[in-house]
Amino acid sequence: MKPRTRARSLALQVLYEVDVANHPPGDIYKLRLEETPLTDELSEFARQIIFGVLPLTSTLDQIIARYAPEWPLDQIAAIDRNILRMA
Repeated sequence: MKPRTRARSLALQVLYEVDVANHPPGDIYKLRLEETPLTDELSEFARQIIFGVLPLTSTLDQIIARYAPEWPLDQIAAIDRNILRMA
């Protein structure tokens, strides 16, 4: 897996766990970094994705709902919902 892809994967794992289990994002991020070592640059890239998406979740969900009216957010799989938020 390419390095930036690994960083995006880590960010997705964190966002998924926050969404599904409501765990603190900072704690999950640190734990995932221990499991998936990244360079400082890539860990910062993942952090920017995570903490860039989280404060905008409501806004992103409204945009997703507007462009996918046939798919209510609660019917979209959590992993797919978080991929859409990251996009």
